Amino acid sequence: MIKDPEDCNSMAEVRAGVDEVDETLVALLARRFGYMAAAARIKTDRETVRDEARKAQVIANAKRHARQAGVPEPLTEALWEMLVEGSISYEMALFDSRAGVSA
Repeated sequence: MIKDPEDCNSMAEVRAGVDEVDETLVALLARRFGYMAAAARIKTDRETVRDEARKAQVIANAKRHARQAGVPEPLTEALWEMLVEGSISYEMALFDSRAGVSA
């Protein structure tokens, strides 16, 4: 059984918890990228794939959630910048593939 962080008394317990969280994070990333695939399928105009206003909103939301959870905002902002840019690239590639555009 994986312990909560405050209940860990050994590095083995800490590492088991970290490994479980990492596995969950990857599963959540897979779900998030599923939504990017859905967006690429739904959008009809390639120019709508990159939406700077939405990008700013997503990053601001993540920073707010980080602040509420006591997670470092600068780290969260940097991670979400990479995540959103990676998501845009992924969605763009799927959109182009669907539209028959070659790189």
